[in-house]
Amino acid sequence: MKKMALLLPVAAFLVTGLAYADGGEELTAKHKCTSCHKLDKKSIGPSYQDIAKKYAGNAGAAAQATEHVKKGSRGVWGPAPMPPQSAPDEDIKAMVDYILAQKK
Repeated sequence: MKKMALLLPVAAFLVTGLAYADGGEELTAKHKCTSCHKLDKKSIGPSYQDIAKKYAGNAGAAAQATEHVKKGSRGVWGPAPMPPQSAPDEDIKAMVDYILAQKK
């Protein structure tokens, strides 16, 4: 019985931790992407749906989008520059995967 009592909190932590780590939507909020980007409408930057639409069918989409996040971009979506982001690589990958999956 003691083992079960100890395993339940550990299992709950692992499940929620893994869900968060893989959760691009939560990570975009955590890293403040949502300050400039919205799911379905333009804000300071393009919507996630517009980004996904632009990259649809592009085999190098994830790599290109990752570079834009890491190094920033200027003039890709209009005059507002996107500053480089310092999120961990695994978070950037999860966020890019989430954003590219947001097709209309």
